[in-house]
Amino acid sequence: MIEGVILIPLKRYTDGRGWLAELFREDELPADFKPAMGYLSVTHPGVARGPHEHVAQSDGFCFLSGEFEVTLWENRPNRERSKEVLRLGEGNPAFLVVPPGVVHAYRNMGKEDAFVLNFPDALYAGRGRKQPVDEIRHEDRDSEFKLG
Repeated sequence: MIEGVILIPLKRYTDGRGWLAELFREDELPADFKPAMGYLSVTHPGVARGPHEHVAQSDGFCFLSGEFEVTLWENRPNRERSKEVLRLGEGNPAFLVVPPGVVHAYRNMGKEDAFVLNFPDALYAGRGRKQPVDEIRHEDRDSEFKLG
């Protein structure tokens, strides 16, 4: 695993009503990771989000539904380049923390829409959405950060 990336398998507690899963617990996260907001995204089958990275922000992703292929690339200075590919989602639910400088992307490999929860440790565009967005996008670049 790329240094600083944390993968916490999630356990589902199931009964006759359905299921419940703890998404994250403060006592299982790095001391410096404090989520600042949360959002839900739905990704259509075959569609990818990313690749992109952040300068200062860490992302905390929760993969509970669908079948996602998550790709991570080490892109921090003075570190050896490496790439990790994870399969996460309904069959392998997990909370994934991606630190700054690690390029990340995910693709819905299933046949139906699937959702991802994100709990970044910084507000999108800062307080009042008045600051530059902390994001370096790689989707449209001819780079090593290609999916597939």
